[in-house]
Amino acid sequence: MKNLEDLKKQIKDALPELDVVIGWSDSFDPLHATPHFIRREEDIDKLKVDALCVHNLATYLPSLKGKKVGIVVKGCDSRSVVELLQENLIKREDVTIFGFGCNGVVDQTKIRRAVGEVGMVEACEVTDSEVMLTASGKEHKLPMADVIAEKCETCRYPNAVLSDEFVGEEVKATASFEDGYKDLEEFEAKSTEEKFAFWLGEMDRCIRCYACRNACPMCVCRDHCVAQSRDPHWLSQEDHVRDKWMFQVIHAYHLTGRCTECGECQRACPVDIPILLFKKKFNKEIKEVFNYEAGLDPEATPPLQTFKIDEPTIKEKEW
Repeated sequence: MKNLEDLKKQIKDALPELDVVIGWSDSFDPLHATPHFIRREEDIDKLKVDALCVHNLATYLPSLKGKKVGIVVKGCDSRSVVELLQENLIKREDVTIFGFGCNGVVDQTKIRRAVGEVGMVEACEVTDSEVMLTASGKEHKLPMADVIAEKCETCRYPNAVLSDEFVGEEVKATASFEDGYKDLEEFEAKSTEEKFAFWLGEMDRCIRCYACRNACPMCVCRDHCVAQSRDPHWLSQEDHVRDKWMFQVIHAYHLTGRCTECGECQRACPVDIPILLFKKKFNKEIKEVFNYEAGLDPEATPPLQTFKIDEPTIKEKEW
């Protein structure tokens, strides 16, 4: 990030009034970044912001309710913050938002597929155009276009939609709403039998680790999740595709009109199930029916959390 020093200064100035600032730092190897909790001035030096900083840090905010928290956000992350504000899961006066314009993040799965099992990573350098990786003594140069996350290829909101401090220049969005759903249109062109067979095959690979749920910033009812409830006992502990499929259907329904398409569910999946495709289907329907996109207006109410006698986009059924 070209303006990293400016961001560090902004955080340094704000830190005395905050309990913690959440950003990213180096992880266990140069290819990864990890969430970083800044509580002291010396912690600021470890801060990094580049295409390896994938995690949506908004996931931590509900558990820190009541504290004064600073958070560094990309465009998609900021939409999750907005959605949490809409649902009163966090308070605006308790959150200081440090935003920036994002050119996209890498997809670790794409990197793994491009170079195979990389082994020990000795070095990694990321530029706007490529990822240069040294692993087990072998160098790899990967064009950014080949390893960028799919969500970034059609991102409509690359800049933080809400921020108290914004560092650097804004990034121009080049995608439309329709661009973001081309993959869904291809899927919808399949027959019902083909769609069902696809999802049965994908869900059969699920190991029910619930990483998708845990990584989701909007999945905040974990203490009452159907995956853990014993009264009522919605799901069995059997390794059956029926229960895996039921969990994902319920998870998607709970995120309808709330999902900001940050892609954390899909990124966290250890077996690379394309879960985001499922969530995007519901988002597309919400846009068509209610003309609503999640996480853009802190004062808005998600359409499925309110009631109107007349919906202007829903025509009265003709009998």
